[in-house]
Amino acid sequence: MSQINFKLLHMFIAVAENKSFRQASEQLNRSQSAVSMQIKLLEDQVGAALFHRTTRRVELTAEGLQLLTHARRALGEWENGLREIREVIDIQRGTLSLACVPTIAATALPQALYAFQASYPGININLRELAAEDMLDCLRRREADFGIGPEMEGPTEFQFAPLFRDPIYALATRAFPFRKRSAVDLAELSAYPILLNSKSAALRSMLERALAVRGLQMKIKFEVEHSHTLGALAGAGLGVGILPMIALPRPLKKAMQALPIVNPALERTVCIVSLKGQSFSPAATALTATVQKVFKARA
Repeated sequence: MSQINFKLLHMFIAVAENKSFRQASEQLNRSQSAVSMQIKLLEDQVGAALFHRTTRRVELTAEGLQLLTHARRALGEWENGLREIREVIDIQRGTLSLACVPTIAATALPQALYAFQASYPGININLRELAAEDMLDCLRRREADFGIGPEMEGPTEFQFAPLFRDPIYALATRAFPFRKRSAVDLAELSAYPILLNSKSAALRSMLERALAVRGLQMKIKFEVEHSHTLGALAGAGLGVGILPMIALPRPLKKAMQALPIVNPALERTVCIVSLKGQSFSPAATALTATVQKVFKARA
């Protein structure tokens, strides 16, 4: 019994599934006599007949039926083992392309990339820092394996796997006398000059919808491309900056205040973004798992 090999089992399964030595030999690209000899060898090793042979067809015996179940399971385990080994080999080297919005690339992402590179030093990562809309275009062109950015309404060809919720904050000097110390109402913000990130289309759309529902308008004084510029303008007292919590300056200076926006509470959902139906490489799968683990620990 110890001499039985996967080659014999493969031939046995082919004959059992085709119910014909001739058809099995054609499938295996072997002569019918060679297949018959191998099956006879297998029967000798098992110590029992595995097939009822007639002039018209071949049928499994009770012992053959029992062996078929175990043979399929054994070959399946073997193929799974080979696939896992190939995946381990593949993930030791190669290149990944990742698109990420700046507020995440500059805050939460570096820790995830550090953890991934520690585990997979042979994988090179091409990081593309893009605004949300540009990130989606990049994924459409398949120039990145996946993206990290806010969930967006409208695009239907993408899937958004949530990572964490990111509340939207108002950032200003303490010279701005907000009525509450723990939060600021959206209606109250409409009375102040506002600072926005011009690249954050998703945040602007969220604000515009919330304002429209309440019949409010905002006085936008400056629009800038980078969150640190927005923070600098807010720190100079030029207005109230609106930005995600993860993009707030840290540590916050004593002269500054950062309050979550309420009534309504505004927040975005940061996600792993990919095209629907897209298959990830083993390396991309490992990176998304690392991102999920690190971001979950931050939440």
